[in-house]
Amino acid sequence: MRDTKESRLLLVLLVVIAFALITVDIRGGENSPLDRPRQAAESVFGPVEDAVSGVVDPVGNAVDAVRDSGGRSSTITRLERENAALKQKLGSSDITRNRARELDGLLRTAGAGQYAIKGAQVIAIGAAQGFSWTVTIDAGSRDGITRDMTVINGDGLVGRVTTVGSSTSTVLLANDPDFTVGTRLESSMELGFASGEGDRPMRVQLLNGRAAVHKGDRLVTFGSEKGKPFVPGVPVGKVIGVDPSGGNLTKTLQVQPFVGFTKLDVVGVVVVGPRTDPRDSVLPPRPTTPPPPKPKATGTPTAPASPGGDHADSVLPPATVTTTPTSNGSRD
Repeated sequence: MRDTKESRLLLVLLVVIAFALITVDIRGGENSPLDRPRQAAESVFGPVEDAVSGVVDPVGNAVDAVRDSGGRSSTITRLERENAALKQKLGSSDITRNRARELDGLLRTAGAGQYAIKGAQVIAIGAAQGFSWTVTIDAGSRDGITRDMTVINGDGLVGRVTTVGSSTSTVLLANDPDFTVGTRLESSMELGFASGEGDRPMRVQLLNGRAAVHKGDRLVTFGSEKGKPFVPGVPVGKVIGVDPSGGNLTKTLQVQPFVGFTKLDVVGVVVVGPRTDPRDSVLPPRPTTPPPPKPKATGTPTAPASPGGDHADSVLPPATVTTTPTSNGSRD
């Protein structure tokens, strides 16, 4: 429609009629004369409105879902956070129990050897300063740690301190190929030198090529002058193999370390060594072997002897007695 004078007059007329109808409808209340036309219009346009509503409702639901998703998302996030905190709490409890066990073992070892120790925790592993088997502990010079101190845990010899910082130190592990420690066999006192072999058993060269050695024999550290780098009596490992000497002056042993170098956590640095050599007292007691079962008796059981002595005929069957009947009161 073009914007002409007639169209403007028509627009004004329609607006006046609309306001008049609204006024009549409001004044009429429930008896409004426009009720019937409204009902007719509703009957015509109602189905169309329902159809449009059915199409639009999913969109409205989606909008409501987006509006409410903030609350549900925050609830899910809160539950996930609480679940993670619970898992962390359970995990930390396991770690706490494991560290408590390791600390108990460390204190028992230190007490048996009379070692004054500084407890520490392994905080890093790596190839520090060219060494292939090292760990970093959270104790340093301000904790009284110095170079060439012995490091132990509840199982035995861990290694020795090589470098020291103010709050951390580097420990060369006993299984490193550059590691060597003097050892002594349990009971026999045979001396030797143990060397690390990485993830393989340690190798021990006994000075006495004719020494009697058996699988299961255990070794401890021999000790160094003034307790550096090694204090005496620390458990090293047990013999799992003996190489043929072949007439050599020394004998080579394969020794399984007591310490698990891949799962170190709580360790102790020996800051003061024992006054006397603890010898074998730090080694745990050997497991007791149960006695072999008694052999069961075999053979045919014999009848017990009758009381009063040995009677050869006592085992014979009873004799059979035959009687002959006689006539009673018969006459010839």
